Amino acid sequence: MSKTLGLFIGCFILPIIAAVTVLSLDLRPQSTTNHGDFLESEVWLPVQSKDKLWSIVLNVPKGCHSACDVQKNNVENLDVALGKHRNKVAIVVVEDGDNSIEQGAQNKLMPAAFYLVDKHGLVVLEYPYESDPDANRLVLKGLLKDMKKLLNYARSQ
Repeated sequence: MSKTLGLFIGCFILPIIAAVTVLSLDLRPQSTTNHGDFLESEVWLPVQSKDKLWSIVLNVPKGCHSACDVQKNNVENLDVALGKHRNKVAIVVVEDGDNSIEQGAQNKLMPAAFYLVDKHGLVVLEYPYESDPDANRLVLKGLLKDMKKLLNYARSQ
């Protein structure tokens, strides 16, 4: 076998061997750049956002009082914090008995949690409510960082 052919085959086989090794030994990095949590199951919310790229959804089911009241106040702060991106993002509060949302879909969501939903209605990231105000503020900052990353990514396409 010629040297060139061996080098050519090696260029294709070495990356495959490296990928199999990384996957089998679980050497992947554990950290991610997103601040929210990915949902384990697929959830669709028919959010009416018209020309908006993304929606921030607050889940307010029946029986959620103090935590949901705190998060409803945070909705106003999020709207201000979005700044120039506010025209690209819809902020939606989904309450119990909302006719546009299936009850089964709302039951899959945590109470008083924020969710990032794409323009097709797929729930992508979850930001759970934290009872400690400082921890909750950090969760909301993470939501804003993720939102701005997604908007910048959409602009680059």
